[in-house]
Amino acid sequence: MKTSKVVWLSKEDSWANIIGLFLVIGIGLFWLLDGFFIIKILNVKFNTWGETDILKAFKNLELWYFVALFGFFGIWFSVVSKFIGKNLRAFIVSFSVLFALSILVFLISSHQNVKEYQLESPLIALLLGLLLGNLFDLPMWFKDSLLTEFYVKIGIVLMGATLPLTTLINAGGIAILQACTITIVTFGVIYFAATKLLKLDPSFGATLGAGGSICGVSASIVIGNAAKAKQEHISLSISIVVIYAIVMVILLPVLCKALDLDAGVAGAWIGTSEFADSAGLAAAQSIGDERAIAAFTLIKVVGRDMFVGVWAVLVAFLSVALWHKQENTQVGVKIIWEKFPKFILGFLIASILVSIFSLNFDATQSESFSKESLGLIKTLRNWVFTWTFLCVGLNTQLRTIISIGIKPFLAFTIGVAVNLPLGYFLSSYLFYDFWVNFMK
Repeated sequence: MKTSKVVWLSKEDSWANIIGLFLVIGIGLFWLLDGFFIIKILNVKFNTWGETDILKAFKNLELWYFVALFGFFGIWFSVVSKFIGKNLRAFIVSFSVLFALSILVFLISSHQNVKEYQLESPLIALLLGLLLGNLFDLPMWFKDSLLTEFYVKIGIVLMGATLPLTTLINAGGIAILQACTITIVTFGVIYFAATKLLKLDPSFGATLGAGGSICGVSASIVIGNAAKAKQEHISLSISIVVIYAIVMVILLPVLCKALDLDAGVAGAWIGTSEFADSAGLAAAQSIGDERAIAAFTLIKVVGRDMFVGVWAVLVAFLSVALWHKQENTQVGVKIIWEKFPKFILGFLIASILVSIFSLNFDATQSESFSKESLGLIKTLRNWVFTWTFLCVGLNTQLRTIISIGIKPFLAFTIGVAVNLPLGYFLSSYLFYDFWVNFMK
C-alpha cells in the first residue's frame, strides 16, 4: 500500500509546483546574490532572422546552452516520469524528439516574415504537431510519453511569477465574476441543449457542459467521472473540446485583431471563450502583449479552473440524487479538495514569492529584476508552453475526431454560439473600463 507521501509524489500537479517554484525561487536567489550570470545559459532565445540568413538566429547562442537547457529539464522530467509511472526510456526518447522539434518551432517563429504576421511559437508548435501527428502513424509508446497536461501546469505556475500579488488582488474579483457568469451560462446552455433538445443522457450532457464551460479536457474527465458518465462519453467530450480549442486558437486572435481590441480586453475575451488552458495560452500569446496573457490567466486559471472541485461536488450530488438514484453512493465535501487543481496553488505562491522578492526594490532594481530574472522565467515559460502545444498537436487525430456523432457536437456548438458573443460582451462592454486599463 502506498504511503500518502508517495501518492502525493505520483501526482503531476505536485511536480508542476515543485519544478515551477524551484525555478522561481532559484532564479530569484541567483539574482539577489549577484550570481545571475551563472544561470543565464538557460536563457535560450533566438534572434530575428530574414531571407536565408539562418545563422543570425543563433547569434550569441552556443551549443552548450542548448545542452544545459535540455539537461536541466530532461533530468527533472525523467525523475517525474518514474514517479508518475511512465517508462523512462520511452520518455527520454519522446522528450528528445520534442526538444528538437521545439528548436525548429522557435527558428520558424523568429523569422521576420513570420513575426510580421504575429505567428507566435505556440501556434506554430500546434500546427507543426498536427501536421506530423496526422501525416505519420506515431507509435503508442511515444504518444503515452507526451506529458501535455504536466507541461501546461508548469507553465501556469511560472505564469504566477509574472503576475504581482497586487494585480491578483485588484483584478481577481472582476475575473472571478466574469468567469462565473460565463461558466454558469455556458454550462446551462450546453446541458439544456444536450438533454432537452437532443435527448442525450444527463450524465453525458453534464460532461459536455463541463468541457465547454470550466477547463476543457480536465473538466470533461473530472466532471464526467463525478457524473458517472460512460467512458466513451467522456472520450467524445474530450474530442469535441479539442476540436473547438484548435478552432478558437486560430479564430479568436484573428477576431481580436480585426476588431482592434485592446490587449487586456482581448485576453479577457480569450479567457472566457477558449476551452482549454493550452490552446487559450497560445491564442493569448498571439496577441503579442503580456497584458493579454495576464488577463487570460486571471479569467481562465483563477476564475474558471479553480472551481472544478465545486462543480464536481454539485454534479456528483445530482448524479446520486437524480440520474443514478439506484446506486447507494455518498457525496463528500472532501471531493472539492480532491478535485481542486493543485497547480493553481503553485501559481498563487509564485506570485507571492516574486512580490516578496521585489518588496524593497527601488526603481532601478525593479527594472533590472524584471528584465533579467522575470525575463528568464518568461523564456522558460515559453519553452514549456511550446512543448505543450507540440504535444497537443501530436496527440490529436483529426480522422478520429471527424467521426464524432452529430448530437453531442451540435449540443456543444450551441454552447459555443452563446459563449462567444457573451464573452465579447462581458469583455468589451460590461467590464471594458477595467480590462482596457488593466496593468497600465
